[in-house]
Amino acid sequence: MKEFIPKWLAWEIIGTCNLNCIHCRSASTVSSDPGRFTLERAYAFLDELAEFCSPTIVLTGGEPLLREDWELIARYGTDKGFRMCMATNGTLVTDEVCEKMKASGIRIVSLSLDGSTPEIHDNFRRQPGAFEGTMNAVRLFKKHGIPFLINSSFTKRNQHDIENVYKLAKSLGAVAWYMFMIVPVGRGEEVMSELISPEDYEKILEWHFFMELEEKEMLVRPTCAPQYYRICRQLARKHGIEYERRNLKFSTGGGKGCVAAQSIALVDCFGNVKPCSYFPIAAGNVFETSFKEIWFNSPLFNDIRDFSKYKGRCGKCEYISICGGCRARAYAVYGDYLEEEPYCKYIPVKMRKEMEGGADKGT
Repeated sequence: MKEFIPKWLAWEIIGTCNLNCIHCRSASTVSSDPGRFTLERAYAFLDELAEFCSPTIVLTGGEPLLREDWELIARYGTDKGFRMCMATNGTLVTDEVCEKMKASGIRIVSLSLDGSTPEIHDNFRRQPGAFEGTMNAVRLFKKHGIPFLINSSFTKRNQHDIENVYKLAKSLGAVAWYMFMIVPVGRGEEVMSELISPEDYEKILEWHFFMELEEKEMLVRPTCAPQYYRICRQLARKHGIEYERRNLKFSTGGGKGCVAAQSIALVDCFGNVKPCSYFPIAAGNVFETSFKEIWFNSPLFNDIRDFSKYKGRCGKCEYISICGGCRARAYAVYGDYLEEEPYCKYIPVKMRKEMEGGADKGT
């Protein structure tokens, strides 16, 4: 299992949030349970991690800035040698918050931006003023010299705005723009009818490929879209293009699709360890079992790492090792995380040959 070492860990340090976004994976609200991590237990968890790995740690929630002692956790992690980052909706960022970020060693912050105008973003976030909150956070981060990246989530209600959001993220000075394709978990289950169609999904990923070829200043990457790595190879081969992915230190690695349970994981505010931020099933709980034990020996994590167990088109696909399909989306749609990726319509060569063979035999 030496090849599977945690490189990136999302850690919910609080379950409470001041927004009520339509797609929230954790369905957080202002009245949500804040979770089980006391400051003492948070320190102990970081001590445990430091004994066997050194992942980038993203403090998230909920809204992590709602936790009064977040900077103490960040400082402790920094002192342990971790690359500490934060994911925030931006609405609570102030000069004082920025000063604490710098003092505690926060290396980069991710902000959410789901529309290029207040009308689109605030509708998606279900909070008037959310867009202005993000813009204010950008202004403050630039003022204090704090690098930031922008995460943008899309459904049918804002997919028309994708290119505009990309251009806005670049104009704001983001070091990276991550285009998230919604996984229907948490409150995201409520927008199942709003999910971008598989056909549009493919077209959007093709647009991203050609956009990425031209983008030299900002790192861009689709997230929760593992089939992108199949599309990249197909388009590069079709057009005779030499394609090489760029990477940044805070990223989970280029050139590969789903890395859930392979190099990333989520620890929620109750201590549950999950393969990724969008996976609803826990592999174990750090209040009962060590993270190391869960990471290396949980049946769930080892199932996901074993491509030979994958079913349907994923199980027969020649691109499985670079794509993997979204295990969370497979579970959300089929109730089986080993099933095929439901939003990829590619028919593997092996399956096509089987179908042709059946046709030749008159079946």
